[in-house]
Amino acid sequence: MTEVLLSAEHLRLTAGRLVILEDVSLAIHRGEIVTLIGPNGSGKTSLLKALLGLQRGSGSVTRKKGLTIGYVPQQFAPDLSLPITVNRFLDLFAETTAGRAALARVGVDAATGERQLSALSGGEMARVLLARAIAGKPDLLVLDEPLAGVDIAGEAQLYQLIAELRDELSCGILLVSHDLHVVMGQSDRIICLNHHICCEGDAKSVVRDPAFIALFGSRSALALYPHHHDHAHSLSGAPVHGHHDHE
Repeated sequence: MTEVLLSAEHLRLTAGRLVILEDVSLAIHRGEIVTLIGPNGSGKTSLLKALLGLQRGSGSVTRKKGLTIGYVPQQFAPDLSLPITVNRFLDLFAETTAGRAALARVGVDAATGERQLSALSGGEMARVLLARAIAGKPDLLVLDEPLAGVDIAGEAQLYQLIAELRDELSCGILLVSHDLHVVMGQSDRIICLNHHICCEGDAKSVVRDPAFIALFGSRSALALYPHHHDHAHSLSGAPVHGHHDHE
């Protein structure tokens, strides 16, 4: 087994009488991509907050000593009244050389680095936030709906990039997503949450689990089919013809 980066045992979260999470136990290892799925309101973001130490409940959460985490939030809305370029934004979180290298690695060119953060498209913003998360070469990447605002055309490329970053950084990745048709193929392990862990395993076993089918329907098995491209996409998601890219 690879190194355990973060684990939870019998985690329980409540808000008044409302039970948000009940008896959740899991572990994230270095080098694996774990995707957390579940219907809206199932407790996915609350679980992330608990794992990151931002929300408290009963049970226990254990993090590797000295664990470094790169985090991409579910929503990020830049303040339109505060002009700031992409490069200056990254400078707030990382040494300049590391920030520029991270931007280049996620496909943000030098010209985009000089643009205003508020002027970016959904795909461009997703890559900038990913660059911010990897600039410090973290042990663990936590990505909460990282492709919110990205059109379908650009999703597969960004998920492929996330998988490549896992290999390059030798990090673990905990990803929350509702994009079942793309996520399944890139994940080593799927955890299906609905206030408790309904089922867990690789993609093939999860999509056949009765608990998964009850939540998402039997047609979600289509998530196992690979996504093929006969063209690439720019940062904004527009097709770039004359380039073959199979994912």
